[in-house]
Amino acid sequence: MTAASSPAADFALAILREFVALGVTDAVLTPGSRSQALALVLAEFDRARMLDLQVRLDERTAGFTALGVAAETRRPAIVVTTSGTAVANLLPAVLEASHSNVPMLLVTSDRPAELRGTGSNQTTWQPDIFGRFVRASFDVDAPTGAEGEAEVARDIAERSWAAAVGGGSSVTAASAPGPVHVNLQFREPLSGVVADLTALEAPTHEPTNARAVERDLVSLQLTREARTVVIAGDGAGAAAEELAHQGGWPLIAEPSSGARYGRNLVIAYRELLADPEFGGRVTRAVVFGHPSLSREVPQLLLRADVEVTVVGQRADDLAVFNPGHRVATFADEVTVAPLSPDDGVEPSLVAEAEHGPERVGELERERDRERERNRTWLRDWVLTSRAIVEAQHDDIAPPNIEAARSVDIAERRDYRVAELAALRAPVTRRMLVLAAWRVTWPHDRLIIGASRLIRDLDRSAPGKKISVHSNRGLAGIDGTIATAAGIALASQRPAASLLVAENPGGSLHSVESLTARPAGEAADAARPAGVAAGRPARAADRDLAAQTGVTRVLLGDLTLLHDVGSLLFGVGERRPRIQLIVGNDGGGTIFDTLEVAATAHRDAFDRVMMTPQNVDLAALAAAYGWAYSKAATRSELDSALTAPVTGPSILEVPLAR
Repeated sequence: MTAASSPAADFALAILREFVALGVTDAVLTPGSRSQALALVLAEFDRARMLDLQVRLDERTAGFTALGVAAETRRPAIVVTTSGTAVANLLPAVLEASHSNVPMLLVTSDRPAELRGTGSNQTTWQPDIFGRFVRASFDVDAPTGAEGEAEVARDIAERSWAAAVGGGSSVTAASAPGPVHVNLQFREPLSGVVADLTALEAPTHEPTNARAVERDLVSLQLTREARTVVIAGDGAGAAAEELAHQGGWPLIAEPSSGARYGRNLVIAYRELLADPEFGGRVTRAVVFGHPSLSREVPQLLLRADVEVTVVGQRADDLAVFNPGHRVATFADEVTVAPLSPDDGVEPSLVAEAEHGPERVGELERERDRERERNRTWLRDWVLTSRAIVEAQHDDIAPPNIEAARSVDIAERRDYRVAELAALRAPVTRRMLVLAAWRVTWPHDRLIIGASRLIRDLDRSAPGKKISVHSNRGLAGIDGTIATAAGIALASQRPAASLLVAENPGGSLHSVESLTARPAGEAADAARPAGVAAGRPARAADRDLAAQTGVTRVLLGDLTLLHDVGSLLFGVGERRPRIQLIVGNDGGGTIFDTLEVAATAHRDAFDRVMMTPQNVDLAALAAAYGWAYSKAATRSELDSALTAPVTGPSILEVPLAR
């Protein structure tokens, strides 16, 4: 590569090249003058297939797009902004990433430090602007072209990468993954002619391992107590299902947990936790991830008679799940004690060696009793939950299939009438969420906004090993479309589209593909050090996602309107296969389910809580160049969800309040 033409461009090249060497594969950029050196280098890196660059007009959109990319790829994504309010607009995404343990590299451009406090244009105090919500913050003096600045850039890149992935460094304590702020001061000239980088060779040095400093692992072995439940909140991962299976315990798994599958799954957990015969008898709860969809779970964990163990988190983590600050046990990994008394050795051998043959029968009978207690505990939860879910139904019952084959003309006529009524039935929330769940396959992605719909899905959806994401760190509605776009772009990246990188903390090398993880690993993104992660993505999984995968986004109308700017894809920007399934009930009807609905004056409630809207979504879609369709009945919904998705599209589904 030929030398750049200014200190700003030289430094931008050095730090971005090091980020690529460490394993960065994605960057999201918003335009601006002060950041032009970074922008032009990124454009050339993208042209040279060293990374994948997305350009967005709005910094809030850019921040959430980078968050979505990072959640999908499980590696830090760069987001670049100019100075001033542009930086502040990243805060919503930073908060969500921080509370969700998603790694991001916030590379913000700034005026030189001597201009702070002088009233200089677009100049404020950008260092530490994100406070405690970043894992580390670096304020870098404006480069002057002095010798050694390239080494400074590489050092900052390595330290910030290490902090972002949660491994720590020589100056950064090991912690959970999350966002890191790198504030780069630049003086004029801000850039020069950036040479053709298509022939750029990958860096040949071996960068410092990003996980050179890790937290000591805390392992815990759990006894086989019968009255245990495993709770998998957002980000839990497959380890929750594995533990429930090993222990023979009921599994409570939210849709975005990455663990909502398996024979131990209990769907109607709200009803059972509120029942003294079930929830009232629980003596231990093992929690993975961040549960946030019910009141019953935190109520259980606040009980003094329930022993709570939180897995994959530390008490001092910013995003720690610790209801009432009463959790006493945190562990990085957990196992279940074996049934036999000597780490899996047959009890007959142990008993005969220690106490003689007379103890063999007694130990074997005790083991059988323990197994039966566990089976009974699990069986009662699963069967009762199944009965509750099966009792749920929509207003229109399905027609009797047997009547279609009847020799009686009247019965066949009644069947056709019932079938037609079912097809013409208006879509309900339960019908909508189950339809979206049903059409999602392992190579697809399902994103769920923070609305009533995710709770309806949690109450009804059966177990299924698919990739599901929801911004549950702070459970806000902002950035849902941008996050989904980031996930879609990363998961649908063409195989072998990049020439370099998939070895974080090691040397660069050619890769087969940098696309998505396999199904079932949706919540393993940015898992803290020491917690078992899912298997690496197989080539077939990645290729199928890239070639045919669809990202579906289940969201409410207000969630769509709050992030409407993220519908914009600039000219020449990649447009993924993404379908927004908008449950349009005319406002924030989730508040109808809260206590305030019964106490507030109706007019005041509607205006300040429900915030009704009547936006023409068809016109909105047309303005942004998205395809549009509408489904008001069951048959229309089924047709719309099974039609091919070839690009950005909006499916509007009217719902009753």
